[in-house]
Amino acid sequence: MRIGLISDTHSYIDEKTLGYLREVDEIWHAGDIGNQEVIDALEKVAPVKAVYGNIDGGKLRYFPEVLTFEAGGMKVMMIHIAGPIGKYNPKLRALLKSEKPQLLVCGHSHILKVQKDPAFENLLYINPGAAGIHGFHKMRTIIRMEILAGKITKMEVVELGKRGVI
Repeated sequence: MRIGLISDTHSYIDEKTLGYLREVDEIWHAGDIGNQEVIDALEKVAPVKAVYGNIDGGKLRYFPEVLTFEAGGMKVMMIHIAGPIGKYNPKLRALLKSEKPQLLVCGHSHILKVQKDPAFENLLYINPGAAGIHGFHKMRTIIRMEILAGKITKMEVVELGKRGVI
């Protein structure tokens, strides 16, 4: 199963980003979508799973705050605001303990990060950075990866260009 991870589009999606996502089976958007047009554009490429972020108003809140699902034999939890590793809010910490996902996908910080969380057995924390043009990040990024038999077999960070350059 090929997955495209994207976050923090803030109402911006371009053909370059969509081009990198054309080879995936699903797109997972970790919040701060911005508007329905971003989702519509992504859905023309592949099926979308998403959570709402703090900038997403009522029209996008048909997506859940937290989404837990299975993909390729791996249990996944997605939330927009997870916080830094080891400093999760109490609600998320309780969910991680009860649900025991192998993969936590989040956004919000605009900081690309892939790291094991030593506090939770077998938990990989992934923030794909920000794909939009608004924020303090310098480089726009997404992640492409493959999941096979409950394991991530390939992972690639895609740099989309500098934030202010379209």
